[in-house]
Amino acid sequence: MFHPNQSPGAQAKNFNINGFDISNGHAVLATAAIFPGGPGSFGPDLNLRLQVHGPIVWISNIVPHGGPTEATGIEYVVHVDNASAPVNVAVTLTVFDRCEGFGIV
Repeated sequence: MFHPNQSPGAQAKNFNINGFDISNGHAVLATAAIFPGGPGSFGPDLNLRLQVHGPIVWISNIVPHGGPTEATGIEYVVHVDNASAPVNVAVTLTVFDRCEGFGIV
């Protein structure tokens, strides 16, 4: 996912993915990094290396959703810290198999 011009702070996002069997019980891994392109160059160039230095971007509150009564997809929050201006953020989402159980620690 590409989120251009993300302002400093936290913004909730929702990505619906039709045609996939995602439910509330699936495990999801999400990562975020700065996309180094300037204004007007933001896009899905998968050969461009993302940046690790600069403003801090991260993902929280990752929630898979789907089932018989709602669209399948993933909701999450994009955070931009230590930035004085909007930045371009690239997010990767990996959906794993449905969880089989849970434990209490």
